[in-house]
Amino acid sequence: MPQGVRSRKPSWGLLGLGAALAILLGCAVGPASFGLGAVWEALLGRGDPASVSIVRELRLPRALLAFLVGGSLATCGAVLQALVRNPLADPYLLGLSGGAGLGAVLAIAAGVGGAWGVPLAALAGAVAAIIVVYRLGIVGGGLLDTRVLLLAGVVVGAFAVALMGAVMALSPAPQIRNALNWVLGSFSAASWLSLRIFAAYASVPIAALYLMHRNLDLLSLGEEPAGFLGVDVERTKRALYAAASALTAAAVAVSGIIGFVGLVIPHLARISWGHRHQVLLPSAFLLGGTLLVLADAVARVTFAPLELPVGVVTALIGVPVFVLVLRRWSG
Repeated sequence: MPQGVRSRKPSWGLLGLGAALAILLGCAVGPASFGLGAVWEALLGRGDPASVSIVRELRLPRALLAFLVGGSLATCGAVLQALVRNPLADPYLLGLSGGAGLGAVLAIAAGVGGAWGVPLAALAGAVAAIIVVYRLGIVGGGLLDTRVLLLAGVVVGAFAVALMGAVMALSPAPQIRNALNWVLGSFSAASWLSLRIFAAYASVPIAALYLMHRNLDLLSLGEEPAGFLGVDVERTKRALYAAASALTAAAVAVSGIIGFVGLVIPHLARISWGHRHQVLLPSAFLLGGTLLVLADAVARVTFAPLELPVGVVTALIGVPVFVLVLRRWSG
């Protein structure tokens, strides 16, 4: 049986429970720690007003934003791995992180103020990278070559990282520190407003990607078999790339550059529940969101009151997990 159709049913209740517990834990830890019972009381608006304010106004939107960003990155990773038929593909391999990082670093170096200055600059940089990579991926006859797309993403990302290094080397020390904190990922600026904006923006590309789950199954078998089975291959590839890129750009704009979630989580989901994207996409979303909420909690408490960039934590978790995944697949 082709690997594109093998599937097992996950325990959605267990995945949902794990996600809920991770969010509660994310609300509990920090400079002022609370028990899970106290967090629940605070979420209900009971108890000490200061505790209620900390949990409901600071930690809950941060945990929910981390969950949505982690789920979005994992979903994009699963889609891009099927699109380019490369198990090492992830949202950042296609140059999106480099473009977003360059936009953010330029904004920080220029002293752009306001809560939305850096995120908007990051979004603009990611969109610019998307356009450049897409144009480079178009070959003769207007066809989108996924192999060229992958190479173009690597080149554009490397170029953007080089420019980032040059800008940071010429910037004053405080701006370098701010740029590093953003480039390595953080949810310290999370708020109800940023959560609502991201949720409204992300819902459309996430829904679009899920609605194309059958085409993703067929594309995983190869472009020729997919075409014979009725898929409009070129139109589907463009739609998948556009939706995944838009979702990744939004995630990077609100959280900075966070690696390994989009690379590792889809593999864990495939090992556990198979390759059918009708199951793979929602399960990867739940696993990715749970992982990033837990990683953000670890980032806040490991060296408290200092806070690690969450991208450092995901890398420390992701590298050994990915090594185990590779050994599992090679075995």
